[in-house]
Amino acid sequence: MLILGIDPGFAIVGFGLVEADRGRQRLVQCGAITTPAGEPLPARLLRIADDMELLLEQFKPQAMAVEELFFNNNITTGIGVAQARGVILLSAERRGVPIYEYTPSQVKQAVVGYGKAEKRQVMEMTRRLLNLKAVPKPDDAADAVAIALCHARSFTSRLQSPDAARPGSGRYEVRNPTR
Repeated sequence: MLILGIDPGFAIVGFGLVEADRGRQRLVQCGAITTPAGEPLPARLLRIADDMELLLEQFKPQAMAVEELFFNNNITTGIGVAQARGVILLSAERRGVPIYEYTPSQVKQAVVGYGKAEKRQVMEMTRRLLNLKAVPKPDDAADAVAIALCHARSFTSRLQSPDAARPGSGRYEVRNPTR
């Protein structure tokens, strides 16, 4: 299974493609979609949508794992990220790619084994689990790889969980991509 992990943002969208096969994971590609700071938000959203379409077309992932939105103190930034996240979800939905959402705590738990792990611990475990020489750069790409890895490591158990696709659970149910 090829999993596209996404760390949403409007300035930088991290992406990471992880191939999962029989309990083993391999990094295929990672990077970031960037938008210029001076551009109006609608132009940035269009750029994100266009680049997401290219990623989805080029790699044809079987699943997309996206970090759920986490609001800190800056509501203005949160609104922009939420809008970018909507564009990202729409791109996957248009292509029929099943979407899975994970909280930061779920990513930490799946990758490190501790839901309150520090960012550096998640990055180091991501590097180790994928047998990488270094943590992927930029940080947004590394976060996206961890999100994809989270899905790869927890997907099987989620399918057997009674709340796996329950509305409001934060995860979408698996859908037929040909619908």
